[in-house]
Amino acid sequence: MLANIPVPVITIALLILSNIFMTFAWYGHLKFKTSPIFTVIIISWCIAFFEYCLQIPANRIGHTYFSAAELKTIQEVITLTVFAIFSIFYLGEPLGWNHMLGFTLIASGAFFIFLYK
Repeated sequence: MLANIPVPVITIALLILSNIFMTFAWYGHLKFKTSPIFTVIIISWCIAFFEYCLQIPANRIGHTYFSAAELKTIQEVITLTVFAIFSIFYLGEPLGWNHMLGFTLIASGAFFIFLYK
């Protein structure tokens, strides 16, 4: 099934899914501030397990096409995108112009990583 899908597509899809899990593991508990910290840590670890189940194959598969630096750059851009959506729609925290400018500058750095790919 995966044999017909290009490596970049598989890699990016797995990275998006893994970042969704990780964002919930790291920040999802912020809506439940009265929950005991130990409970939050255990739940976050359980969520992060699924992130690792996607992240490791993404990097292993992706490294057949991308360099490690390129994989990390892709991951960071995806992380910022997923976090921005999460922040707005799950946490209800709007992002200001300064956040968007900062994210844009970071993403523009990705342009230079892939400039001569």
